[in-house]
Amino acid sequence: MLYHFLSRFYPQKVKQDYVNLLRYSHVKVNPLRFMGFILVCSLLLAAVLAFFTSAWFRIQLIVAFLSYFLMLQLLTYFILVLRSDAKSKFVESILPDVLQLMASNLRAGFTTDKALLLAARPEFGPFQDEINQVGKEITTGKDTGVALMNMSTRIKSERLAKTMSLIVSGLRAGGQLAALLEQTARNLRQEMLVDERIKANAMMYVIFIFVAIAVGAPALFGLSSFLVEVLTENIAGIDIPETAQASLPLTFTEVAISVDFVIRFAVIFLITSCVLGSLILGSISKGKEREGLKFLPVLIAISLAIFFASRYLMKNLLGGLFGF
Repeated sequence: MLYHFLSRFYPQKVKQDYVNLLRYSHVKVNPLRFMGFILVCSLLLAAVLAFFTSAWFRIQLIVAFLSYFLMLQLLTYFILVLRSDAKSKFVESILPDVLQLMASNLRAGFTTDKALLLAARPEFGPFQDEINQVGKEITTGKDTGVALMNMSTRIKSERLAKTMSLIVSGLRAGGQLAALLEQTARNLRQEMLVDERIKANAMMYVIFIFVAIAVGAPALFGLSSFLVEVLTENIAGIDIPETAQASLPLTFTEVAISVDFVIRFAVIFLITSCVLGSLILGSISKGKEREGLKFLPVLIAISLAIFFASRYLMKNLLGGLFGF
């Protein structure tokens, strides 16, 4: 009951999004209880992380708490989004096989509902449950077209929705449903082949962007931060008499930018680049920006590792030349 009560703090639009995502993701749990549980976990985890962050990096506790809370909420939301997309992709990949099996059953003399139920195979995973659900609805007297269209409300797939609409139109028109299913299966396989060719052509751009964000930018920032540290230390140690400075074409002043500031700026910039870069990778490779979010943890880990590794190598290789 506590989780149900806490779920009321979510806006109505967010509640509906969670309900839809849980249904799309094939997660069999009460949506209100799930939202309340996520809210409690986010509050507790954000409080712990904010306490240590404020102590280590001297950040205001309330700012760190709100930042972590929003990040955890967004993380949960995006995990559900990626899970629902993974389910829809799996369904789209096996949809031609399902239609082909259904067409074979229809040619063998089975009725539409029986042909659909016999097309449900264990290797179809969550789609088997959807097919069985449609078969049960048809068996209990629901209209076949309505039952098929209801399937598209439980799976977020535009390709599935169009396929079901085409099948329903064929049923109402009274045409050869088996021939229609076979032709639809062939068209879907052709579309999937075209998609694979497009992805293969775009892979070069994906690799280039990945290397630029994960390797090139961190290495350059590591070099630049080391140079700032060298200039800060060396210029601070130069003692030129005022009479000599008047005759020099250059003036030496204290470097106002600290090394810590440069490092913080580089880390923030690299994380921002990884976020934007992951969205670009998702748009290029999958056609959806959010698909690139699965690259984000890998990009951030590699980028920060190369940044600090490059600084370490510069200090060990060239530090002796500059008195470090």
